[in-house]
This record gives sequence, C-alpha cells and structure tokens, in this order.
Amino acid sequence: MSGAALLLFFPEGVRKTLVPSLISYATGTLLGAAFLGMIPHALEHVQSTVILKTVLIGIVIFFLFEKLIIWRHCHDEECESHSSAGTLILFGDAFHNFVDGVVIASAFLTSMSLGIMTSLAVIAHEIPQEVGDFAILLDSGYEKKKAFIYNLFSSISSLPGAIIGFLFLKTTKEAVPYILALSAASFIYIALADLIPLLHKRVGLRANLWQFILLFVGVGTILFFNHL
Repeated sequence: MSGAALLLFFPEGVRKTLVPSLISYATGTLLGAAFLGMIPHALEHVQSTVILKTVLIGIVIFFLFEKLIIWRHCHDEECESHSSAGTLILFGDAFHNFVDGVVIASAFLTSMSLGIMTSLAVIAHEIPQEVGDFAILLDSGYEKKKAFIYNLFSSISSLPGAIIGFLFLKTTKEAVPYILALSAASFIYIALADLIPLLHKRVGLRANLWQFILLFVGVGTILFFNHL
C-alpha cells in the first residue's frame, strides 16, 4: 500500500515508466509461483488429472467472477470501465485481498519457501494494481487521504483471510492441494487475462526486450526462492 501510494507522488512520466516495468515483473512472479511452486506441490499429494481439472475449473470461476464485476483488476489510470466505480473497486479489492490471504496461508502451510514465493508474487502484483485503484478513486472524487484510508481498509481484509485460511486448512490439510490448485488458477488468470494484455499495449523492440527481461527476472526470483 505504501509503495503504491508513494508512486502516485512521482512525476507522471516516471510513473508511466515504472508501472509497466512492475507489471512485467509481476507477470513473471505470478506465472513462476503458479507453475514452479503451487502446481508441483499440489501434484505431490493428489493425482495430476484431478489437480489439472481443479486449475481449469478455477480459471473458469475467476472468469465468471470478473464478468459479474466481483473481481476486477485495473492497472491503467484511465480505465473507462472504472471511471465512476470507486465504491465497487473497494469492495472488489476487499474480496480479492481476502482470497490472497487464504492463498498465502495455504502456501506457508505447505512449505516456507512456497509461502515466501507466493507472498512475493502477491506483493509484486498488488503494487501496480493499487496504483491503478488509487487513480480510479481520485478520478471518482475521493481526496488523496480518503483514497489511501479506504484502500488500506480494503487491503486489511487479507488478514482475516490468512487467519481463517490458516485455522481451517491446519485442521483440514486434505484441502490444501486443492486450494493451491485454485490459487495457481487465480495467478495464471491474472497474468494471462489481466497483465499480459497491458504489456501488449507497449510496442517497439526496446519495450518488448525490457518486458521480456523483467518477466524472466520475475520467474528467476521464484526459482531462487524455490531452491532455498
């Protein structure tokens, strides 16, 4: 939250350079955490066909959520579909952050390294998302102080999500592989349906090369923590 708020005080030119870079890095961490961490750990306890079906079902569910405007990410400060949807953004983020809390709890219950890489992927994705959300709230008429406070409250929903997830999954560990599969589905969906289309808006050899490098760095970061 603080990192996202800090970026809003940067000059517009600097912000428009930093946010796409963060999105590229976040894409790599999300895909890396899903394919190199969550899915392999889930496959250690449940048959591959069951886990892959769960991932597929999860992607379809997140698509439906987005269509119902329950869960919507926006990293673009001029997002037409959200120009007057400040309140909806807050409720949608609260739900999303609650789920993130459950995801992080399930990852740490599996292993310390998976918990760290999952947390890193969530943080990397949240910073550019919150920058866009701040901009949307400001465009909707919120003052900077109120926008920060309201966004802070919506972010705090990750704490009860983590606590509930920890208490529930600690006593029902059989559910952990399925939660990991659904978590992987959410990371894959966010990366492919939300972040990568934003990267395609920036064209040119230099921009493409920089995006690839940062995406690879994101995957490499996950690989590093995966081998700790």
